[in-house]
Amino acid sequence: MSSTSRNVIPIEDEVRKAIIELKKGNPASGVAKIHSLLLHANSSWTVSEKRVRKILQSEGLINSDPGTPNSTTNIIHPSFRLNKSLDVNKWTNRVEVKYFDAIKGKGLVAKENIAKGDVLWKEDPFILAPEWEIYDLQHLSEACSFCSSIIRDHSPLHISCEASTTATPCTARYCNRLCRLQAEKVHPLLCSARNPASVPLLTFARDAQWMALHALAQCTSRLLLASQQDAATFDLDWEVVQGLAELGMEERAQCLREQGLEPDRENWRRAFELYLQAFKEPRTPAEQKKLARVLKKSISEELQKFTFEYQAFLRGLGRMSLNLEAHGGLYRLHSHLNHSCTPNVSIRHLDQRTALSRITVIAKEDFEIGQELLITYTNPQSSLRDRRRRLSEWGFGPCRCERCVTEEKVWKESDSNTQEADDLADQLKAGLGVL
Repeated sequence: MSSTSRNVIPIEDEVRKAIIELKKGNPASGVAKIHSLLLHANSSWTVSEKRVRKILQSEGLINSDPGTPNSTTNIIHPSFRLNKSLDVNKWTNRVEVKYFDAIKGKGLVAKENIAKGDVLWKEDPFILAPEWEIYDLQHLSEACSFCSSIIRDHSPLHISCEASTTATPCTARYCNRLCRLQAEKVHPLLCSARNPASVPLLTFARDAQWMALHALAQCTSRLLLASQQDAATFDLDWEVVQGLAELGMEERAQCLREQGLEPDRENWRRAFELYLQAFKEPRTPAEQKKLARVLKKSISEELQKFTFEYQAFLRGLGRMSLNLEAHGGLYRLHSHLNHSCTPNVSIRHLDQRTALSRITVIAKEDFEIGQELLITYTNPQSSLRDRRRRLSEWGFGPCRCERCVTEEKVWKESDSNTQEADDLADQLKAGLGVL
């Protein structure tokens, strides 16, 4: 190779693509090794090691801590699975599920042209772990325990939990008979009258304001109660839960460790003990007898492993955190929506008098056929750094939406003089031998 062969400074997109491919093929390699591989594969390029490091950092492929510039991190992404039994047409015939790839997973795209302001669908939750203000109203019998609508006024339509007695009270109250019937899919195992062993778990979740734990209790109750019904009923609920994006708490801890944060494993263990106490191993014979009255059929080995093993519990917590809507509902179709820092659909709770938990999905812009529907997982008012940090906590790589790419470009241009000086120095060193 001649001393003047390295005389091309590649454009940003070209070098970025090459570095990402090299890192995917050599995940354990640090900056220096990736830099060496890049130059070996592109003999005419002049690229500084500093430029390689910055690209790897911006893509979340190495630690961005300047004190440890060559450290690497495992590439962790949430896992995905398609729910083949999901009938999207129950909610809308204007969108469909699309599988993108192993990293991005699934999403929703338009099946037809959609106009800005169109209502795309309305959806009731699979389970609901409402915001704590609403949860407290439910415990005061001032909000429906199923749909969460406020029911402070007295009406003959309002119905209390049928298991509640003076000796074993339950505060659950429903805005109508339909809500009470629907609540039977979840409530019996969380009822203080029918399953008092669940009270310590729910109290712990409330005191810790741990919405994911509350949601997991709701979801576990629904699955266990479905297992007491016919196989078709259970299979439908099982497919919903299995199809949710998943990143376990231990995997998330690896992401948080990059930010200098350590997990609270003591709280995890305490929550797991209360969880088992609620659904599997009540402490007293009286509580055990009450649980047996609700769960009369034996629980399958597959469901027991999915539910009652510690690592499965941690995955369940992560699954809830990843998929909950901002106000605490878990929705079959909504859970398919991917992220953008400039979302093109909005989620509204419009039916506040009759169905507060029901969401309405509205187009924020015009859509063409095949265009993806996107919400935001972060606070869109935050800076680029803060938004990417928040996404990295759950194993999502750096957002490459148009807004983030533009903001990243501005950030890079502010440092362009330093970068150009580095590249020029490398070119002079390689081509002229003067440095």
